[in-house]
Amino acid sequence: MNKPETEEILPIVDDEGRVIGSAPRSQCHSDRTLLHPVVHLHVFNPRGDLYLQKRALTKRIQPGKWDTAVGGHIAYGEEILTALSREAGEEIGLVDFEPVSITRYKWQSMVESEMINVFATVTNKPLVSQNDEIDDARFWPLTEIRASVGKGVFTPNFEKEFTNIVDTENVARIVGQLITQN
Repeated sequence: MNKPETEEILPIVDDEGRVIGSAPRSQCHSDRTLLHPVVHLHVFNPRGDLYLQKRALTKRIQPGKWDTAVGGHIAYGEEILTALSREAGEEIGLVDFEPVSITRYKWQSMVESEMINVFATVTNKPLVSQNDEIDDARFWPLTEIRASVGKGVFTPNFEKEFTNIVDTENVARIVGQLITQN
């Protein structure tokens, strides 16, 4: 007899990102008062193009929209960088990379509230995005992303994050430094 799978438990955090409790994933995704932490990794190639994934049509939230290369939940008791490394490996096969912390901000959708920890990296390694959560993935020139913002191509969270954080002089400077190092 097989054991039933247990539901993933996520940490609940305050506005400063401090863990104040925990809740099942399903509860976090249906109660906007439960702020839970996630990681986002923006992956650039040495030309400065940004890798994006197209969410599978089977996803409950924002199906078929292009989104951040790596995004995922931090498990209860898991460190942020451990979660980032785990998610990068699971989602795009990226291991042994140098993440740079960009910022942290709160995002609220119609169904949930997330504390998003944003990172960036540069790689010339081959990336693999073949799993049931991703329908497609590729590097996008920043000009192509800018031209597609507001046209229903991207998730609302990606558009906000790209416009207000990723497509800024500060991140361009950080990515430029990473490109020089690689």
